[in-house]
Amino acid sequence: MSQPVDNRSIAFSLAALVAGMVMLSFAAVPLYQLFCQVTGFGGTTQRAEAFSGPILDRTVTITFNADVDANMPWKFKPVQKHVTVRIGEMMLASYRAENESDQAVTGMATYNVTPHAAGKYFHKVYCFCFEQQTLQPRQVVNMPISFYVDPKIVDDPELKDVKDITLSYTFFNELSKNEYQ
Repeated sequence: MSQPVDNRSIAFSLAALVAGMVMLSFAAVPLYQLFCQVTGFGGTTQRAEAFSGPILDRTVTITFNADVDANMPWKFKPVQKHVTVRIGEMMLASYRAENESDQAVTGMATYNVTPHAAGKYFHKVYCFCFEQQTLQPRQVVNMPISFYVDPKIVDDPELKDVKDITLSYTFFNELSKNEYQ
């Protein structure tokens, strides 16, 4: 003979399941970001301190790309379209941003590299993308980035012959981002 089902037990179980799913959904984004930073998955670059390892004779060309979200009233472009750097060598480059609106606008840049597998070898020492940027009305600024390509890239069978890496940034309007959340 079967036991009668207690409605309170079912309700409690369903509430616990929903609460667990909500908590998991909030943890998913930071866990995914951590996974990408550790593995370089999806072209996620690495943050690093200054590099003092070997500088190889081999070079790689870094191409810079810049985009802005449709809700972002900025012009944003690389100062130089590309640079050739020796693997292991520190390099300084910059982007130029201009707020075309009549009000202060705060933005945040997302970034990645292609080929995606190169992300774990592309190390940023300093980058404007590490924090929000606020530009006053009509303000124009240069935004620097300091980086190096880790010499371990030559030991990766998938990347040992890579000659070109593209670094891409997209700026998003923080106000618009908050409206969607």
